[in-house]
Amino acid sequence: MARKPTNPPGKSDAPRLTDRQRLAWLRLIRSENVGPATFRALVNQLGGAEAAIAALPALSRRGGGHAIRLCSEAEAEIALGHRVGATLVGIGEPGYPHALAEIECLSLKGDASPFARRPIASDKA
Repeated sequence: MARKPTNPPGKSDAPRLTDRQRLAWLRLIRSENVGPATFRALVNQLGGAEAAIAALPALSRRGGGHAIRLCSEAEAEIALGHRVGATLVGIGEPGYPHALAEIECLSLKGDASPFARRPIASDKA
């Protein structure tokens, strides 16, 4: 069963996405009309990005909209990241920067551990 993206960002004992799940996350978030709120709702309601991708055509038809174009460049994006030394990390995975918790997945290059720490102080009320 796919993991839901609700774990605290950067939690070290959080499960890691499989390569297949990572690809599905990127395909889903990069697909037409799928923003952060839709991504989270689909993944949480349907149990994972793969299930969400499979359900998108029916959901689109049921909603009366046009067919949603799925991202077809996700594999190439991941491969490019690997070539330059970056790794795609999903929210909730170990090493995910807590300060960027509003972004579902991002590519990281180098040591991201400083970003995973919670801030000590903030100027925001």
